[in-house]
Amino acid sequence: MNKKELLRTLKYIAIAASAGVIQFVSFTLMNEIIGWDYWISYLVALVLSVIWNFTFNRKYTFKSANNVPKAMALVFAYYCVFTPLSTLNEHFLTRGLGWNEYLVTIINMLLNLATEFPFQRFVVFRNSIDTNELAKKQAQTEGPAREETCGSSPENSREDK
Repeated sequence: MNKKELLRTLKYIAIAASAGVIQFVSFTLMNEIIGWDYWISYLVALVLSVIWNFTFNRKYTFKSANNVPKAMALVFAYYCVFTPLSTLNEHFLTRGLGWNEYLVTIINMLLNLATEFPFQRFVVFRNSIDTNELAKKQAQTEGPAREETCGSSPENSREDK
């Protein structure tokens, strides 16, 4: 993995962690203070974190200028699979095996992190990485010499070849 992709991965993890904080705090508020059932609290908190995660990772991690509705549709498709599976996981572990709700929430968040990054990297943004204005400004500032020191060159940094 070259330096640029390592930094992209670390940036994704940092933004996903901030989305995780949003999910965990909103889940706790709904589950403990409002008193909603676990699964409703989980789903609402998940939606809030997905919106946060998508917005900031699109702009800062993948620096994508792609079609937002198309990208969101792909993310929605991911969650059409992930959400039922994680909800079943939650139900099985908490009600079936008696595991702690917060432990299960953390497990689901880690599963989300491990599966969503490759999905976004190789499906949602694969042909539009580093195409937004922020990426263009950085490319102008860094110039070709800087790009080569990061283990890539302009010729091989495009993902849509």
